[in-house]
Amino acid sequence: MPDLRKDPIVGRWVIVSTERANRPAAFVTHVPMDGADEFDPFLPGNERETPPEVLAYRPPDTEPDTPGWWIRVFENKFPALGSTGEPVRAGEGMYDMMSGVGRHEVVVESPDPSVQMPDMEEEQVREVIWAYRDRFVELKKDKRFRYVMIFKNYGHAAGASIWHPHSQIIALPIVPKSVQEEVEGARRHWEYKERCVYCDIARQELRDQSRIVMENDTYIAFCPWASRFPFETWIVPRAHEPYFSDITKNNVQDLAAILRDTLKKLKLTLDDPSYNMIIRTTPEEAGGERWSHWHIQILPALSRVAGFEWGSGFFINPVPPEDAANLLRQAELPRSPSMSRAVRIERRGTRRKTTDAP
Repeated sequence: MPDLRKDPIVGRWVIVSTERANRPAAFVTHVPMDGADEFDPFLPGNERETPPEVLAYRPPDTEPDTPGWWIRVFENKFPALGSTGEPVRAGEGMYDMMSGVGRHEVVVESPDPSVQMPDMEEEQVREVIWAYRDRFVELKKDKRFRYVMIFKNYGHAAGASIWHPHSQIIALPIVPKSVQEEVEGARRHWEYKERCVYCDIARQELRDQSRIVMENDTYIAFCPWASRFPFETWIVPRAHEPYFSDITKNNVQDLAAILRDTLKKLKLTLDDPSYNMIIRTTPEEAGGERWSHWHIQILPALSRVAGFEWGSGFFINPVPPEDAANLLRQAELPRSPSMSRAVRIERRGTRRKTTDAP
């Protein structure tokens, strides 16, 4: 069973997960990402190579853990946290720890291993977002968990070890320190101005336009004023929306469009960079819904954190966000073919199957 250990100086929690070391590529320094010569456990036909699915979007006449799906979710075979038991706190001298209870799942975004999110049809990206939302809603029902994090690692430099397009979801028994810091900063802004800081940022960016990458009726994509990394890009709802799980059908459509096209612009501008994508949502704790606001952070893995950054906590970004946004705006998006009418009709007649997490 993994452990959660708390740093006594800064209050940061660390997962000590010896089970993760059993992964075949755990300590390999170079992982090929073209997928040509690698066994792909996520391919249709290999469903028995993964744990049983907990959610799949598939035709109603197909059985679980068989081909036919276009979205599939299952527990990570090498989870960072164990899904059984209770999060029991303990002490070891002056140190605090907790049993490593949580839930670690994989979202396979497509049966096709060759089409990554920037090149997917918009309808498929929409289905990925629905899978995020469906699992988020299910996992937050479990009273052991205080925070659900959705993230995607793309490319070796960003920590990915499997080429097949996929994302991950981890439900945690604690709220991560970085999330606490963001929520606390938003709370201070609220107490001083009685306004959501993310709403203020959205209004400022729409007014300035110099850091805007894309926008539609519901979301804006922009390079933040104090970007930590070159070409760091955020997607933020225009309206005040504290919880990702409350996303509506119309908003999913707009989010799929701006997310796919923003990733496409990054791919075209930076020659298909590795990146990490994180969905930040408000912890469901008293008061936070007034001052916090869910959003997506996309962090291209273009620079390394070195001694000065680790020692000082500062980040050195050599690309001003205004320049990054300008280059991304200029990237011309090719027209993507839409999903055929026959496929859309077939999918409208399907069901979404969900199995509760333990």
